Amino acid sequence: MNHLDRLRAVFRRALSLSADADVDGLEYRAIPQWDSLAHMALIAAMEDEFSIMIDTDEMIDMSSFAKAAELLEKHGIGAAAV
Repeated sequence: MNHLDRLRAVFRRALSLSADADVDGLEYRAIPQWDSLAHMALIAAMEDEFSIMIDTDEMIDMSSFAKAAELLEKHGIGAAAV
């Protein structure tokens, strides 16, 4: 499983979405499940899954699945797999 598939799984788990939910175009607050509390759970789940520490500015900037993928690359995860 590549890092984007792992990230999709994290999004689905943290936001209580179905296993086949399309999350690639998802943006913060675009669905009721992704509110501020779920955002913090999502951050924590990403930190656990990828063994990274996400700082406050990154938390605020992570407003979509695409931004989350960029954040992983910034932390050196998956950049070589592109």
